Order: sequence, then structure tokens, then C-alpha cells
Amino acid sequence: MQRPTLPCLSLFDMDGTLVDSTAGVVGAWELFREKYPTIDVHNILSSAHGIRTVDNLRSHCGIQDPEELEREAQRFEEAIVSTSKENGRQGIVQLPGVADALAEIAAARHQPNPAWAICTSATRTYASSALRIAGIPVPDVFVAAEDVKKGKPFPDPYLLGANQCGVKPENCVVFEDAPSGIRSGNEAGCKTVALLTTHSRTQLEEAKPDFIVKDLSKVTLKLLEKGVEVTVHED
Repeated sequence: MQRPTLPCLSLFDMDGTLVDSTAGVVGAWELFREKYPTIDVHNILSSAHGIRTVDNLRSHCGIQDPEELEREAQRFEEAIVSTSKENGRQGIVQLPGVADALAEIAAARHQPNPAWAICTSATRTYASSALRIAGIPVPDVFVAAEDVKKGKPFPDPYLLGANQCGVKPENCVVFEDAPSGIRSGNEAGCKTVALLTTHSRTQLEEAKPDFIVKDLSKVTLKLLEKGVEVTVHED
């Protein structure tokens, strides 16, 4: 079934939406277990996706000192990149459908009237590296973890993304794979499209997105004079 939306601005999450960094995330948590031996990596991997690194390290490793938290967050995200190809891991790669989706709208990533943006829970340094490795262009509006006081599931990242693009949140469509990100988009007042790339349908349904699809291969983007026409191809 095809369900087109009105012309809108597209706000993309990064990990799990545009790129698959699972290999590096697993490697980074395994590395951190050497210093924090009580952490349950399996449990963390099932619940931490879509949440800022500083918030995960505060919750799972018990780090409270702001300076130490910043240092460890930087070390963690550097480890995502450095371990992503260790032991035969696949590295950081584009997810299905991303190349075709961005081929249509990539040129409209610049100010003063961008048609799309990225709003990620990752730091700017790591996110920039991950996008470069995966071959994804960086848009002018690029909201990273350090740009907001409260990360996902709070609405701050998507509210800031919409504001920097000069549009109202209700005129935006958010593409997300994590329940925390879907809730962030919903709270911001955006339409939300959930991707079944990292979580189960049941987990996504609990976050109440407007649409659920397999991945971006089930979404067609068409660049318009003002904004993007989004067509969702639901099963």
C-alpha cells in the first residue's frame, strides 16, 4: 500500500537509519567491559540504541563526573570506528535504500533552504567519520549530541533540526529506527516513519510511529521546489 504525505522536510537519524555501525558498537562495548567489568553487554545492546553515548555511559558504567564522561564518550566513539573491522567485522556501511533515497535529494542539503537534515544521538566527530566512511554526504543542518541539553527521547534534537531548517516541526517527517528516536520525533510534533533495521515491530509499535517499514528501500523521496514528497510503501 502506498501512502504519500504532503510536501515536507526530511529529518534523518543516522545509526540504524542511514548507516549500520553495529559491528563497531559491539566492539566498543566489549572494549569498555575491560574497564567496567560489571556491565552486561548483551543487555546494553538491546536497550541503548538511539541514546546519546554520554547518557549510556552514565547509566551503564556509572560515570558521573562531567569531564570524565566527556573523555570516555570520546574514547567510546573512537572505538566504534577502530573496532568496526576487527575480527572480520563488516565495518560501518550504508543501509539498504539509502543510496537511492539520497540520490534524489542530496543536492538540496545546503542552506538557505535545505530539504533534509540529520539529527543524531552521536557526537559530531564520530558522526562525521561514520558518514564519511559510509559515503553519505553531510548536510548543512546536522544536529549532533553536543548540540542539545536533552537527547532523544526528548524532542530537542528534532525541534532544533526543524528550527535550523526554517520550518515548523509539523511540516517535517522523521526517519528513525529506535523507539527513543520515534518518541523524540513524536514529541517534537513531526510525522514519524519507523524502520525495522534494529528493533522488532512490537518494540516500534509501542513508540507509536505514523508508519513502519522494513528500511528506506520502502520509501520513495521526490525533490520538489519546496521540500520533499515522501511516499511510504507499506507491506
